[in-house]
Amino acid sequence: MTSAAYAVHPTPIGDALLVATDDGLVALTVLDGPVYAEIARLSLVLHAVPVPDPDAAAEVARQLDEYFAGTRRGFDVELDWRLVSGFTRRALEAIIDVPYGVTASYAEIAIAAGAPGANRAVGTACARTPWSIVVPAHRIVRSDGSIGEYGGHPERKRFLLELEAGADE
Repeated sequence: MTSAAYAVHPTPIGDALLVATDDGLVALTVLDGPVYAEIARLSLVLHAVPVPDPDAAAEVARQLDEYFAGTRRGFDVELDWRLVSGFTRRALEAIIDVPYGVTASYAEIAIAAGAPGANRAVGTACARTPWSIVVPAHRIVRSDGSIGEYGGHPERKRFLLELEAGADE
């Protein structure tokens, strides 16, 4: 059985649920509803009920604050990959390599992940990433340059892209 702890941290795009295990950050989700609903969902997939602990992801919270302040370009966070495998993992690993302030297309990520033409699968990987912001799925756009839905919240994606575009070099 895995032990997990969580904290809720405010961000400019909504409260973020940060869930950590002994192996690292297992989830970072910007909440759409009550925290208990997301904890219940994660409990099922983790086979453990995360317990509240404000210090559980203090380093992640600090780095998030720096990111939103425009002073952090990337995250130095150990990720617990237990919820991701196969092509989804390869796609997310490729997404991590997309630099701050740069966008890549779903097609480019499919190629980088070793599956040219798997654009839709990249979109699914982006939509299902357990780590919002830290794994920068917001930097992945359609081939025509439009931003896409970002889990039904294109306004969040636009905010993140504009934050990165407007940061001082």
